[in-house]
Parts: sequence; structure tokens; C-alpha cells
Amino acid sequence: EHTEALHVVDVNSGNRNKSKLGQEASAYEVKVAAAEEIARQLRLRDMGGIIVIDFIDMGKSEHRNKLLTKMQELMAHDRAKHNILPLSKFGLMQITRQRVRPEMEVTTSEVCPTCFGKGKIKSSILFTDTLEGKIDYLANSLKVKKFSLHIHPYVAAYVQKGFFSLKYKWKKKYNVGMQIIPYQKLGFLQYVFYDREGNEIDLKEEIEMK
Repeated sequence: EHTEALHVVDVNSGNRNKSKLGQEASAYEVKVAAAEEIARQLRLRDMGGIIVIDFIDMGKSEHRNKLLTKMQELMAHDRAKHNILPLSKFGLMQITRQRVRPEMEVTTSEVCPTCFGKGKIKSSILFTDTLEGKIDYLANSLKVKKFSLHIHPYVAAYVQKGFFSLKYKWKKKYNVGMQIIPYQKLGFLQYVFYDREGNEIDLKEEIEMK
């Protein structure tokens, strides 16, 4: 449930100098119309907490008092507990209102397929150690010398960055022919090896990092 908050409403009377009523009376007319809409929105949205309304350009005390009375009349239809304070010398009206209905927020979520709900994933450096261990196993244990590695595009960019990239070093170190294939559907920590015929290589032996 959300806590009750502070809401600020700025009423702009605009440029109505051409009105026959005069600037002061015209501004009052606009603010009365705004007060009607504000009172309606408070009920519709069931807004709670402190509501501060900026009714600037209210020079005459007569208009300020009439506006307060008007707002009290409009809020009289609101069944929520509320309190309306007179306009300050800066033209600010403060209303406190208690919500009628509790404001509930419904959220849906699912476990992240990358971090599995932990909120953390293995760093790029550690993950590349895992990849190198798999390449070592392919080259020296399974004697696979040509293959392709499908990984997430971000990881693919990382291992191929620079002239002396990790890919370059792995190819030289293990004497293998290797292609890096960026694959968007894979997670950050997922990878798949394929042989030269396009068959997936089953890595039964897990390489544990020390």
C-alpha cells in the first residue's frame, strides 16, 4: 500500500487582459473553474495526503475569501475526511484529505532466467574463464580443433574486443579454428558449442573453476 503523499497543483490563469471583467475578476473566474475540476479529480482519483494548490494573482481579499468558500462548498460532497485552510499571502491553498479506499499496487514478476532471482550474475571475467576451460577441454580432451561458439551478443563483443582479443589468444593458445556467433536468445551466462558440421557438442564433463 502506498503512503499518503504531497500533491501540488499549479493553476495558471493565463493572459486574459482582454476580458471585459478586468484582469483580477477574470483571474478569479478561471480559478473558480479550476477549483471545480480539482475537487472533482480529488474524488475521482481518491487522492490522499496534503494537496497544495497554487492560486497566484489573487490580490483582493474578497476574491480569496470567496474562493475559499467555493472550495468548501465543492468539497462538501466529498465523503472523505478533509480539511481546507485559507489561502496564504502567497496564494497557496492547503487541503488535507484522507483516502476512502486503500490504494493497492498489484505487481507480477517471474524469476530472472540469468541470475535465477539472486540479483547477481557472474562477472564477464569469471565467465570467460569458464569459456576458456570449455575450449581447453574441447581441444585437448575431445580433440575438436574446429568449432563455433554461440554466446550472448554482449559477451561476444567482450571476447572479440581489440586486436589481441580473448578470441585471438584462445585460438593461438589451443591451436583451434573457432568462430564466435552472437546469439540474442541466449542468456548472459549461456553458451553452446557446435562442430564444423553444425552439430551441437555435448560437453558432459563440467569444468569447475578454482
